[in-house]
Amino acid sequence: MVSCQNENNNLNITGSVTGISSGKIYLQKYDNKMFFVIDSADIQEGEFKFSKNVVVPEIYGLTLDTLKQTYLLFVDENPVSVQLDSTRYYRNTVVTGSEIQDLYLDFMKNQRNIEISDFIKSNPASLVSAYAFYRYYSYQLTPSEIEANLKLLDPSLSGTPYVKLLEKLPKTLETVEIGAKALDFTAANTSGEELRFSDHLGDGYVLLDFWAAWCGPCRRENPNIVRVYNKYKDKGFDIFAVSLDEDADRWKEAIEKDDLDWTNVSDLKFWNSEPAALYGVRAIPFNILFDKEGTIIAKNLKGDDLDRKLGELLN
Repeated sequence: MVSCQNENNNLNITGSVTGISSGKIYLQKYDNKMFFVIDSADIQEGEFKFSKNVVVPEIYGLTLDTLKQTYLLFVDENPVSVQLDSTRYYRNTVVTGSEIQDLYLDFMKNQRNIEISDFIKSNPASLVSAYAFYRYYSYQLTPSEIEANLKLLDPSLSGTPYVKLLEKLPKTLETVEIGAKALDFTAANTSGEELRFSDHLGDGYVLLDFWAAWCGPCRRENPNIVRVYNKYKDKGFDIFAVSLDEDADRWKEAIEKDDLDWTNVSDLKFWNSEPAALYGVRAIPFNILFDKEGTIIAKNLKGDDLDRKLGELLN
């Protein structure tokens, strides 16, 4: 069992990078599915070192390019050695010295066969339990299931950002259950004009669609949504799309490339998107269907499910 005390300690990472003898490597802090650079080091003859006073145990990241993939690293107060594989996704990277990293890698290897409640019971005080619950299960669970699993976590994890978010999530999800009324918000469209969501309700059925240009599953789902939109747009159906992008140009390019010919807005705050937080969105693509009265009548309609639902309502 590895406990989480969230104390400041000197983080010591020594490592090497395969295939690269010089350059820069960046140490990043993980926060709400995003990474922020907190330090950098020179790679000299293929080797690097970080020594920094930070909160541990905690999740950090190593990357050779801040615009691309990051290697997720669970660290505690013990020195860590990293053999960073420079190929795509750092897939053959080897980490020694971190028990919580070992537990995380074991979890990822067996994730499909793991029930989160069983994993937490086996590792109640591990940061990996809090992270796995927050990252891979929270969007699949009901408010009561989230609350039940929170009770299984050791109190030492209560100060972590993962548990803090999970503690707020049940109440948020209860406000957006089927039968609930729309929660209003404003966000800017591609021209910078602030639009109010409630102004787009009342004339027909509206799909509130959460997506992002960087989200592969979203982009693969977009052709289905375009097909359904073109089929029903003249029969009382509209879409109000909220992007979790942070790069305005990339967002606009994706709208044009995917033919998203409906209302598109974004506050360009990535996973800190205020509309996403308001609706308890923890994974995308995700959508909510509202009726003419602004009441939620369905959620997360993918593929042909959206077509069938609108067929029932509009034909």
